[in-house]
Amino acid sequence: MKNSIVLACLLLPVVLTAQSRNFLDVPYLETSARVDTLVTPDKIYLNITIQEKDSKGRISVEEQENRMAQKLESLGIDLESQLVIRDLSSDFKTYFLRSKNVLKRKQYTLIVYDGLTAGKVLAALEDIGIANTYLKKTEYSKMASLELGLKSKAMVKAQKKALALTQPLGQKVGPAIHIVDSYGTTPVAYAPRKMAVTAMDLATEESLEINFEKIRVETTLQVKFKLVE
Repeated sequence: MKNSIVLACLLLPVVLTAQSRNFLDVPYLETSARVDTLVTPDKIYLNITIQEKDSKGRISVEEQENRMAQKLESLGIDLESQLVIRDLSSDFKTYFLRSKNVLKRKQYTLIVYDGLTAGKVLAALEDIGIANTYLKKTEYSKMASLELGLKSKAMVKAQKKALALTQPLGQKVGPAIHIVDSYGTTPVAYAPRKMAVTAMDLATEESLEINFEKIRVETTLQVKFKLVE
């Protein structure tokens, strides 16, 4: 039994080497193809911060929150599914210095699905005095199916290139014997920034639509096709 195991271990490198040589001995054509596209983000994440101001007539976080909820619902936003609390904190340093005032702050993430709604949200929040809002990130919800579609197009393109290269030589392209797949996206990298709305923006409804830069999605295939007689 031991002798059989030792013999198998000795033969394994020989088998692997033979397989490698067989692969290299097959006549083949190597080509590559890249396919890309641009998509418009359909999930837009806005960060909203509500904070009590240290002033005589300050408005509580709770009151500002209720005003925000009413405004967002008036725009047709589903608060339960689109608005999430990110952080709830109190400024205890101010509390210890003043002994009676605790300045509270709440942070939210709001998801909207187009630039027009994002612009209307900014205008509505500005209207009730909530201006601390910035864009967190953008996404495309159908990225997985888009990726598969691009891979198929890249493979078709690689095969067409192989045919174009071999036809003048009177050779034929056989099956693919080796495929290397590279896929990537280039989303817009937004740094957190305040998104202000000016009086001119509020005066013209058309200017409320925010055009977000599109996301570039690309896939690259490197394919070895067997050459047949």
